[in-house]
Amino acid sequence: MVNKECFSFPYLLTREQASRFLGLDPKSFDKYIRSHSELNRFMIGRQERYTIKSLINFIEGQSV
Repeated sequence: MVNKECFSFPYLLTREQASRFLGLDPKSFDKYIRSHSELNRFMIGRQERYTIKSLINFIEGQSV
């Protein structure tokens, strides 16, 4: 579920914004989240962008 805090982020998040949303440092985001091919991403040129919904879906799908 998306809460009011999510509205302080833009629709397409950068790597830094995505890691902040998840409460991770950017290096941990790269190592544990961004490296998975299951994470949906949107490409703007060569830069990846993420939606809050795709981040939430990925985390919920990876839960044990």
